[in-house]
Amino acid sequence: MKAAVVREFGKPLVIEQRTDPEPGPGQVLVRVEASGLCHTDIHAAHGDWPVRPTPPFVPGHEGVGLVERLGDGVTHLAVGDRVAVPWLGKACGRCEHCRSGWETLCESQVNTGYGCDGGYAEKMLAWADFAQPVPDGVSALDAAPLTCAGVTTYKALKVAGVRPAQLVAISGVGGLGHLAVQYAKIAGARVAAIDVTDDKLRLARELGADIVIDARTQDVATELKRHGGAHVALALAVNPEAFAAVHSGLRRGGKLVMVALPAHGTLEVPIFDTVLNGTSIIGSIVGTRQDLAEVLQLHAEGRTKVIRETRPLTAVNDCIAEVLGGQVKARIVFDLGSEG
Repeated sequence: MKAAVVREFGKPLVIEQRTDPEPGPGQVLVRVEASGLCHTDIHAAHGDWPVRPTPPFVPGHEGVGLVERLGDGVTHLAVGDRVAVPWLGKACGRCEHCRSGWETLCESQVNTGYGCDGGYAEKMLAWADFAQPVPDGVSALDAAPLTCAGVTTYKALKVAGVRPAQLVAISGVGGLGHLAVQYAKIAGARVAAIDVTDDKLRLARELGADIVIDARTQDVATELKRHGGAHVALALAVNPEAFAAVHSGLRRGGKLVMVALPAHGTLEVPIFDTVLNGTSIIGSIVGTRQDLAEVLQLHAEGRTKVIRETRPLTAVNDCIAEVLGGQVKARIVFDLGSEG
């Protein structure tokens, strides 16, 4: 099988031929049809974060494809089923977090494309209990971005407890942000979309944003306060300054939900203002299996639209450069189905 492999941090990925992996007990072998390019994959390939993956490895945690083989003990999936393989590749199922519906906080979790090989390959292994069935009518190319970009922003809005008529600020209208705008509108919120490119601001408006803020020419906090301040702000731009800007634009009692993970960066929190204004800062990491099931169901019902560009896996290094250069409107998806 063909795979894009990280052999050394910060170096171009290597396209190489590998032997098909064998599914172990509780696993399935998936023939990958589509795999999204998430900024996390770039962080993984560059070794940006304190806990690093171990090269050589195959990145990718938005893999979608057809079950080709079943490992021992797998009975709830069948050969030919389409499944999505998310960031949460496996959790223990026994700890406090798993038992209380917070499996994404499990300290024994294995992350796809980080702690095990991911979806930048023609075939990949998945733990069957965490391989999410894709509803009929949802294409692999659409399901791929929903598997991370979708479920991550959907969960962030859930964590924030967004209610109808609240003002939600979406900082960064890209692969995650364009879906966040849609989920916030589904929740009945007013949306203020913030970005620094004309294309993304235009896209936000097309997707239903009520307010668009160009951070190149407008002061984000001032604009948000002009509309009463944000009840909730989702920090999706991989930029510490963008975090600070939307934090300053919260109203009293507002919540900043931190989602993006800059390689380096801190947020200075003014104690006096935080206490007096009753604001809060929340971290939100991806979503559970149930969250992903809900995201896929919303898409099957026609309530969301995935903005994507398809590329061959062999273009992976050029695609990474495009993402880092801010040249991608929303999401790049590697189309392995047509290659096969």
